[in-house]
Amino acid sequence: MAMLLLRGYVHSEVLADYRVRTEAPADRVPEKILDGGPVVDTRGGQVTSMDVPDGRIVLTFDDGPDPRWTPRVLDVLKKYDAHAVFFITGTMASRYPDLVERMVREGHEIGLHTFNHPDLSYQSKKRIDWELTQNQLALTGAAGIRTSLFRPPYSSTASALDNNTWPVTRYIGSRGYLTVLTGVDSEDWRRPGAAQIVRNATPAGGKGAIVLMHDSGGDRSQTLRALDTYLPQLKAKGYAFENLTQALDAPSAHTAVTGPDLWKGKAWTALVTAADELTGVLVVGLAVIGVLVFARFGLMLLLSAIHTRRTRRRGFRWGPDAPVTEPVSVLVPAYNEAKCIENTVRSLVRSDHPVEVLVIDDGSADGTARIVEDLDLPGVRVVRQLNAGKPAALNRGIANARHDLIVMMDGDTVFEPSTVRELVQPFADPQVGAVAGNAKVGNKDTLIGAWQHIEYVMGFNLDRRMYDVLRCMPTIPGAVGAFRRTALDRVGGMSDDTLAEDTDITMAMHRDGWKVVYAEKARAWTEAPESVQQLWSQRYRWCYGTMQAIWKHRRALVERGPSGRFGRVGLPLVSLFMVVAPLLAPLIDLFLVYGLLFGPTGKTIAAWFGVLAVQAACAAYAFALDRERLTPLISLPLQQLLYRQLMYIVLLQSWITALTGGRLRWQKLRRKGQVAAPPGEIRTPVDGGVTS
Repeated sequence: MAMLLLRGYVHSEVLADYRVRTEAPADRVPEKILDGGPVVDTRGGQVTSMDVPDGRIVLTFDDGPDPRWTPRVLDVLKKYDAHAVFFITGTMASRYPDLVERMVREGHEIGLHTFNHPDLSYQSKKRIDWELTQNQLALTGAAGIRTSLFRPPYSSTASALDNNTWPVTRYIGSRGYLTVLTGVDSEDWRRPGAAQIVRNATPAGGKGAIVLMHDSGGDRSQTLRALDTYLPQLKAKGYAFENLTQALDAPSAHTAVTGPDLWKGKAWTALVTAADELTGVLVVGLAVIGVLVFARFGLMLLLSAIHTRRTRRRGFRWGPDAPVTEPVSVLVPAYNEAKCIENTVRSLVRSDHPVEVLVIDDGSADGTARIVEDLDLPGVRVVRQLNAGKPAALNRGIANARHDLIVMMDGDTVFEPSTVRELVQPFADPQVGAVAGNAKVGNKDTLIGAWQHIEYVMGFNLDRRMYDVLRCMPTIPGAVGAFRRTALDRVGGMSDDTLAEDTDITMAMHRDGWKVVYAEKARAWTEAPESVQQLWSQRYRWCYGTMQAIWKHRRALVERGPSGRFGRVGLPLVSLFMVVAPLLAPLIDLFLVYGLLFGPTGKTIAAWFGVLAVQAACAAYAFALDRERLTPLISLPLQQLLYRQLMYIVLLQSWITALTGGRLRWQKLRRKGQVAAPPGEIRTPVDGGVTS
């Protein structure tokens, strides 16, 4: 943001003032100044003016340097061995220091023309000092010199000084500057034609003159053509084209700068160059993120519609062996889940599909295992182990499971009675190795919960439909997923190589040639984090774990067969949409803030609401597919402004951890046990149990 502001400052987008005063009375301007020459000297309290001697012309060029026109002006001057005075603005000198250095190297004189080109009669003394100091800083950085020449913006001849501009001229002199106004105006800024510019710039009767031209600020092609005629024509008449101090037989206006002041100037121009280059990179990044965002939206809408039409058509069957009726082992890894575990287990025993439930207690210290054992529910077993982490707990459960179809869930999640049945139906296709269920936020009554609810319904489930059609599902959610034992055995079970064991195992399934599909009717209700700290911990682990999984399976990019297909389709999509796009997404907000502050404000607001409208349309479509009420979408604009910023920082922290080789430990979230049953169920105690 700092570099963007710097770039805006040197491009006159920040702190620019375009006001110009109209003509005012001149009764407080000394007559000898109004009737005098164009060089006004008010240094040291004196009030004098000077004119250029006859036969000498001081060509002056304002508003540069310009990367297109200034080099060509310098070429013409060099061609005819003429010198000139260039009144440079700090903004242009900061951006094109090489041109200023060339001016000095080729013997021309430099004058200041302020930094941002404001009408100084509107400015305070502090702002005037700032304009002069910054202009000198740019000159020092570009050419290693200071100058004592100054020309006010929007000035003309000495006779045009008035009660508004004269105090500024007096103050400029008190700061040690010689004010150089105009003697003859070529009016090249009007673009009257090259011949007319020559006529306007020619002094009468062989008199000397300070001639005003421009090397920036628009199309200067007529100025160039005029110079090619003007210089040889007036030289033939005996005129000499000199620097101002040469024409006045005065000491040079340039002073060499050394020491810290020189390095400050060099640092300034280096920063401006970096800001310009960085802004170019940021603009490219903004274009990339724009393409990625809209490509993702387009793919999600199109492929989700295809997935929905395919799975909801009449007579749809997952495979030749449908329906799947064989019993299922449900694994519940649990570590300190005392507040949630009873609700989880009771939801499973109400399943309308035959299940055995294995609660793998991973060294809990809060009595989780004892709570389950005291429930004494049919078909529920407890397996105890010393704390070894979730992957080890799941592998222990797989080893103890009796059935070939295995469902995995979290200890803070509750299933609907039909969840297990819907989750295992895709196994009617013998090529299916794993199934992703529909994880939903159960505690969505808070603002953070509502934001996560939007994210789950829109971001996760639309994504899963899209990835299902593309056959590159990146993640089986830990809250609700099913696996074929054969597939688990072939890929070596759950791995603790990454913090996202669900993403890791899913990618391993793809590489082994198994299909991974999405069962939208297999709904599970999970307890989402309710504090910013807990949300941060969860998403930090997810982001970092996803990066680890992508890196672990990177060889798929060059392999053949199913692994290669996933590597060249799935990995790039996951990397672009889940890592690169979120990393670049802050650029949207960065340019939003910049546009709101410095313009164009209207277009910026319109663009932001346009993107928001697209997001809202996608979200509404996702909610309609999941048959969810649209009420939570009221908070979508606030989610974009606040919630996304948190996710950006989490992703950035994950990147830093990955790039620095840091190792992130598993972080247990604190649960409150607020998701007791799926929405719509009426819970009444019956012999200590629950009925619907």
